[in-house]
Amino acid sequence: MEKTIRLTAAQAVVRYLAAQRSEIDSADVPLFAGCWGIFGHGNVAGLGEALYHARETLPTFRAHNEQGMALAAVAFAKAKNRRQMMACTTSIGPGAANMVTAAGVAHVNRLPVLLLPGDVFASRRPDPVLQQIEDFNDATVSVNDCFRPVSRWWDRITRPEQLLTSLPRAIQVLTDPVDCGPATLCMAQDVQAEAYDYPESFFRPQTHRIRRPAPDADEFSRALDLLSKAERPLIIAGGGVLYSEATETLREFAAKHAVPVAETQAGKSSMPWDHPQAAGSVGVTGSSASNTLVREADVILAVGTRLQDFTTGSRALVPGEAALIQLNIQAFDAGKHRAVPLVGDAKRTLEDLTAALGGYRSSPVWQQRTAALIEEWNGAVDQATSPTNAQLPSDAEVIGGVNRAAQSDDIVVCAAGGLPGELHKLWRSGSPNGYHMEYGFSCMGYEIAGGLGVKMAHPDREVFVMVGDGSYMMMNSELQTSVMLGRKLIVTVLDNRGFGCINRLQRACGGESFNNLIRNVDHRVDESWIDFAGHARSLGAISEKVASIAELEQALQRARQSERSYVVVIDTDPMPTTEAGGAWWDVAVPEVSERGQVRDAHASYIEARRDQAQG
Repeated sequence: MEKTIRLTAAQAVVRYLAAQRSEIDSADVPLFAGCWGIFGHGNVAGLGEALYHARETLPTFRAHNEQGMALAAVAFAKAKNRRQMMACTTSIGPGAANMVTAAGVAHVNRLPVLLLPGDVFASRRPDPVLQQIEDFNDATVSVNDCFRPVSRWWDRITRPEQLLTSLPRAIQVLTDPVDCGPATLCMAQDVQAEAYDYPESFFRPQTHRIRRPAPDADEFSRALDLLSKAERPLIIAGGGVLYSEATETLREFAAKHAVPVAETQAGKSSMPWDHPQAAGSVGVTGSSASNTLVREADVILAVGTRLQDFTTGSRALVPGEAALIQLNIQAFDAGKHRAVPLVGDAKRTLEDLTAALGGYRSSPVWQQRTAALIEEWNGAVDQATSPTNAQLPSDAEVIGGVNRAAQSDDIVVCAAGGLPGELHKLWRSGSPNGYHMEYGFSCMGYEIAGGLGVKMAHPDREVFVMVGDGSYMMMNSELQTSVMLGRKLIVTVLDNRGFGCINRLQRACGGESFNNLIRNVDHRVDESWIDFAGHARSLGAISEKVASIAELEQALQRARQSERSYVVVIDTDPMPTTEAGGAWWDVAVPEVSERGQVRDAHASYIEARRDQAQG
């Protein structure tokens, strides 16, 4: 008879997670680098007690906000290319609900995080309990049902022995390159404390290695035939290039076959910016070089991208006239936009393609066209990011200052608003994973929490967080967590007095500035704005406010020398954006309006939709 060990369900979860391993660069490391926890009613007595006794094998980190800690965990997994991850545990009610947004971020971006929200009593002895949401028609519903649509695997643990099947399934999803995403195990609080005789074999160490499936022979043959005959090929690199750790393979492929590479938000830093074939960003926030090449290409090979609307210009830019090949490990993505599907691992498939293509190279005319467009675009970047000494600098000028202060191995982190668009166009990445953007869910408040997760993943690299005042105000608490944990961030706060990006979109759609910039909202006190430098100091960071790009660059050098998180605040102009590059984005404009500006914008919108592909 197999030996057993008597453990509570919470103890079993912790021991099982600590036994999971991952292989990174031929080294065997813990699959779970730690567990974030904010303890409360529903997890403190069960999981909290179990984690206390496992501090050496599964470290526990405490944050100030459940969404913030889960975003840090998501960013950690992204920075680790999904090879390592974290777990998060919360109380049963508002604590659990606070994590739902972070689950959405992980789900959209296909990133692994294990969520362990406390749940109501399985026995229902004290029903209803504190923080329980009661459904008048369904006694099984709790707030944790909100995790169902934003989880790749969801289960409610109402018996301790259920962990024997549910935990392995959760790990399978978390480590699977196809199904990867958040897994949620809702832990009934009485079950957490209930004991069971678990088989000792359940807790044997298990090492998880990346699976690299080869493509179907027929799909490969069809894609190879298209590429081998292409005179004007183009690659669109998505986040799958990074997750497959195929950056070197991609660079070699592009150089050998003289194929230019455009990058999505998730794929940026797949290529060093100064690579001869690096055409820059693509799509709505794309470079003029990439977007021109997309329009002129005869074959597009999209690698590891789901080709969402910002990448495709809402289907007005991609697929266009070119034959589209979708190389993706997930068949759901490979078949989008009526593409020629090529389902397989990015690194392995690119290696097989380059071997099969032999000495193939794009046409000399295409090579010359690519070089000329890239040179022109680099000149536009230089111009956009150079300081003009304006009283209020633009986002682009601030990006230029931060980029000049950063070194090639540093990492920039950002998320929602106008900054990601400017960064996508203008930031010059020197090494893989040097550009970390959350733009799949475009989650305001991700920046500082995400920066913390990135720093935990790469403690030897400087992490530059760029955040607007609006996003800073949505979530800044994990700045103090970075100080507490000794994980230094260099944060630049761009203060344009409101939600500048949405204000610009509002105006572009014919609307008046309304409810976005502080000066256009209902307010009673004119001098009501925030001392961001003072606020950052109150959280334990070193901070200063600067008045120019020159002062910004000097402050960032001081920040680099600091051992503590350092915040630099600069006022910016909410209106200017980089005019070079870009593509149309489908944002519906009202068909009926009393305002002539809106009617004009609607007419322009209808005209632009004529180039939009359907289906």
